Amino acid sequence: MAPRAQPIIGTGGVAAGVFVVAAVLLSFVGLGLRAEVGRGLGPAEWAAIRFTVVQAALSALLSVVFAIPLARALARRRFPGRGVLITLLGAPFILPVIVAVLGLLAVFGRTGWLNTGLGAVGLPTLSIYGLHGVVLAHVFFNLPLATRLLLQGWQSIPAERFRLAAQLNLPPRMIFRTLEWPLLKQVVPGAAALVFVICLTSFAVALTLGGGPRATTIELAIYQAFRFDFDLARASLLSIIQLALAGGAALVALWVIPNFPLSAGLDRGLRRWDARGGWQAWGDAVMIALGSAFLLLPLFAILLAGLQGLPLMPAVVWQTAGNSLWVALLSIGVLLVIALPMAGWISTRRRGSAEAIGLIGLSASPLMIGTGWFILINPIADPVPLALPVTALINALMALPFALRILVPPMRDVLATYDRLSRSLGLQGWAAWRWLVLPRLRAQIGFAAGLTGALSVGDLGVIALFADPDRATLPLQMYRLMGAYRTEAAAGAALLLLAMALSLFWLCDKGGRWHAEA
Repeated sequence: MAPRAQPIIGTGGVAAGVFVVAAVLLSFVGLGLRAEVGRGLGPAEWAAIRFTVVQAALSALLSVVFAIPLARALARRRFPGRGVLITLLGAPFILPVIVAVLGLLAVFGRTGWLNTGLGAVGLPTLSIYGLHGVVLAHVFFNLPLATRLLLQGWQSIPAERFRLAAQLNLPPRMIFRTLEWPLLKQVVPGAAALVFVICLTSFAVALTLGGGPRATTIELAIYQAFRFDFDLARASLLSIIQLALAGGAALVALWVIPNFPLSAGLDRGLRRWDARGGWQAWGDAVMIALGSAFLLLPLFAILLAGLQGLPLMPAVVWQTAGNSLWVALLSIGVLLVIALPMAGWISTRRRGSAEAIGLIGLSASPLMIGTGWFILINPIADPVPLALPVTALINALMALPFALRILVPPMRDVLATYDRLSRSLGLQGWAAWRWLVLPRLRAQIGFAAGLTGALSVGDLGVIALFADPDRATLPLQMYRLMGAYRTEAAAGAALLLLAMALSLFWLCDKGGRWHAEA
């Protein structure tokens, strides 16, 4: 889109962009004021760095390796419920991390279903804590993401190519070599890099399943230095290291993530002509069944245990649920105020702008921003009363890259279609937003708001730094119940949190699509 469309949507996007950059830079300034770079890194810091990189690399590798056969099976098989299953692949993305961890503990934990079965047949039990537990949780969250990316790639191959391969009677090995292997070389590095970046900044998983000298990530080390030792210098130094590591990885991920152009094929029909029967059909069925069980069993465990634990929840759970709802609604409001004008501004720039701004959410973790803001606020005010508003603002900043991905493409289409007509009518500024942009972006706005609300209501990040017993959110209270071995009450809180996250997402998404223009 040419820059001349800017008057239609106004200049608020520039101010929103400046605000986002300033928020991150201020936190970086706070970190720089307390970081003692000259003192160097001790053995504990180096151990945290090594564990962070190793667990992220293993998580990315396993997520992509398991996603390849699962995506391939979904791409070439049609069966009842396939659309529902593909939709459910997006559930872990909006699932609160602490809720998913409780579901994984119910299935793979010390007294979980798997260990109960192993003990019944006399086999040794497994431990979910440590490196393998962190990697297991990350694969649970990121296997669906990698599968969706690979499935999108497979669907970008014109169906006519598979039909031609079938007419030539090419064997499966030749089909894979000529059609699928070039695709995998293009898509797999980007998917692995994206999962690697996500796993670098995963705090709640390491907090609940990691810990100890051998299983401490950089973010967990920041939390420990802040909450237990109140060593702001060490926390600041680790935050700078985290920013450099995650920022560098995010740049690499942005460089290798492929774009999928519109296919030149006709794509008539949905049938894949290379979908043979026999052992190939059985192999695809097994992969789909195993992938579905791995993703859906923890969700079923949460539902089952939560129903039993609801009557056992203490009254404080309902208070913290109200805090979480307030934080989520505030996050949605802040996000829309920032994301809408920024999306309008980006839509008039070159197409790399959205990805460049999205790097802020990939490289600047909530703990890093929260630590920097605490250092700046602490000398002039008590940060604890500001725990909930600060959490809401940081959650909005973390959801901003996803919101821009949702809003920018349709915004470009609207401006490209109605630019000349709007200028001829003198429609610009708020009038253009009210009569032109917002009615045509209602569905995308509702989806972005729902995603932000779901992510915010289940976030266990910066609130862990600021909160006191009176200002906890539901995820933090649930973590406290788990730490006090009140597993049944924690399961009830998990079900409540899951219901809140899904309800927020559904209400916003459905509200945006209600009578929305196509």
